[in-house]
Amino acid sequence: MSSKEDYELVVGLEVHAELSTKTKIFCSCSTEFGAEPNTHICPICTAMPGALPVLNEKVVEYAVKAGLSTNCSISKDSKNDRKNYFYPDLPKSYQISQFDKPLCNNGYVEIEDDFGNSKKVRILRIHIEEDAGKLNHNEYSGGSLVDLNRAGVPLIEIVSEPDINSSDEADRYLKKLKSILQYIDVSDCKMQEGSLRADVNVSVHKKGEPFGTRHEIKNMNSFKSIQRAIDYEKEKQIIDVENGKTITQETLRWDDFEGQTSEMRDKEDAQDYRYFPEPDLVAIRLSDEYIEDIKNNLPEMPESRKERYIKEFKLTEKEANFLVSSKAFSDIFEKAGEICKNYKAVFNWLNSDISRILNEKEFEPEQIPFSAENLAELVTLIDNGTISSSIGKKVLDELFENPREPKKIIEEKGWIQISDESAIKEVVMKVLQNNPQSIADFKAGKDKALAFLIGQAMKETKGKANPKMLTDMFLAELKK
Repeated sequence: MSSKEDYELVVGLEVHAELSTKTKIFCSCSTEFGAEPNTHICPICTAMPGALPVLNEKVVEYAVKAGLSTNCSISKDSKNDRKNYFYPDLPKSYQISQFDKPLCNNGYVEIEDDFGNSKKVRILRIHIEEDAGKLNHNEYSGGSLVDLNRAGVPLIEIVSEPDINSSDEADRYLKKLKSILQYIDVSDCKMQEGSLRADVNVSVHKKGEPFGTRHEIKNMNSFKSIQRAIDYEKEKQIIDVENGKTITQETLRWDDFEGQTSEMRDKEDAQDYRYFPEPDLVAIRLSDEYIEDIKNNLPEMPESRKERYIKEFKLTEKEANFLVSSKAFSDIFEKAGEICKNYKAVFNWLNSDISRILNEKEFEPEQIPFSAENLAELVTLIDNGTISSSIGKKVLDELFENPREPKKIIEEKGWIQISDESAIKEVVMKVLQNNPQSIADFKAGKDKALAFLIGQAMKETKGKANPKMLTDMFLAELKK
């Protein structure tokens, strides 16, 4: 029997990113998320007889931006193809995609491997295609209803080479890819809305031997679930191989509640889709000038922002990496810091309490419900002594629950900091009178006694006392 360490995991990812164009790929219907079912449809995206597609130029531009940002070569001669298959939510019974002439080829994304070294995950291709509709299943009646609002929404599919060797590497690759797409503003990557999802190809083989047969896990839209699914499949496939079972190529679904995969169907290959050139669309011809113009107008990328943060704001490399890993964090940091002129405080809020609340709520940074202006105002209120940092934490909780101006929150709640000298003196004397042992401990050199006394005073004032004034007044009384 071999050990698990004798096996190597191989992962390839096919990432589908919904492009943030205002209209669909082949018609002028809106791509807005959340509309009433079947209200953003027309004869083209519902495949009425005689309706002809017209390619949205923005889709090509966004795909080229994605290709340039992931170090791909851009094809000046590309085309659309028909990919034939039947699903109830695919009105034409074929999908307009790209087969042998994708827009982007042979790129890479650089990540950190499991040993802290730089690693390039190669990108085989990026191509454009249309999305299918959505089936809404009724568990009680046993039927399904089709919503075609999503049919024709533009996608790019980013296909990696099988260069990923752990679930952690897959996670880092996906997060880096998501970050890039957000920085170049071609997709909002809202996984909870299906804007970013991945098909995960997993195989195992003994080190030094050829790759094993892969299983494809379809339509995953959670980083945590993808990691769990990869780890589960690795374990399962190693056990199957060790028991002499032949692994066959197949497509699986992931059950997040059960924590396991199950068979969905046999895996299709290219010949099963009967690709042929889309006869209703002309070839895509791109000039050198067109590609160069897009390249010259790309926004500042994460690596450039990282270097600037280290240089301008004196952040450590680790701190800068944290910020640029999410465009939402990075944008809030820059906007709020510019307003309140305290970049370090803004970073601390993002890195500590805001990240903690996001984790608790299982939110992505893009789901932060308040603005950079709100965060800047919170920092300013603490800096000018209007509220204490402990009250600031309460204000932050309110901002997550019911976003509004921090100043209004503290007025509504009566949280304005007590900075009146006589009022604070009264609290200090009361706390000292009730804690003679702490006075003795302080005089005996136990510094923690002071922190205890300040804590008691804060409890007495419900966190509203000015902490600096409290500290100074306690020290003055204790040294008498």
